[in-house]
Amino acid sequence: MTLAVPTDAELKAQAEQIADVALRQRLMLVTAESCTGGWIAKTLTDLPGSSAWFDAGVVTYSYEAKEALLGVNPRTLERTGAVSEETALEMVSGALARFGAGMAVAVTGIAGPSGGTADKPVGTVWIGWKRRGGYAHAQLFHFDGDREAVRRQTVAAALSGVLKALTD
Repeated sequence: MTLAVPTDAELKAQAEQIADVALRQRLMLVTAESCTGGWIAKTLTDLPGSSAWFDAGVVTYSYEAKEALLGVNPRTLERTGAVSEETALEMVSGALARFGAGMAVAVTGIAGPSGGTADKPVGTVWIGWKRRGGYAHAQLFHFDGDREAVRRQTVAAALSGVLKALTD
């Protein structure tokens, strides 16, 4: 998927839209991040007053952290790997179950420059979203560019999905 690599200002604008909707809905958000290393949470909490609508952010790179902090099933990781639809769905569901938030987003992917395979090349990212009381869903992305470009595009896609989930 070729998206323009978003600027900090564009990411901030997305976060501001989310903040506005989350405040109106009196909804707390939680993030579960792997390849973005907390960048989604950082973008959201860069906004003053974010404690009114942002609950928590968890960064889980290892299998063990995904299992312990988000409840990802070890069999899922063994069978499908960390970068999979199943793992993204379990990450987002686990984040929502462990915190008092009403909305969660989870990302897992390969930002590079190494780590890619023929089946899962660098730029492969799964993003999951879930609202409390709803069903988790995930989407596969293939982003282009270097590590920063992949991560920026992932943050933008994750935020876009959060806004969509909050306004649908």
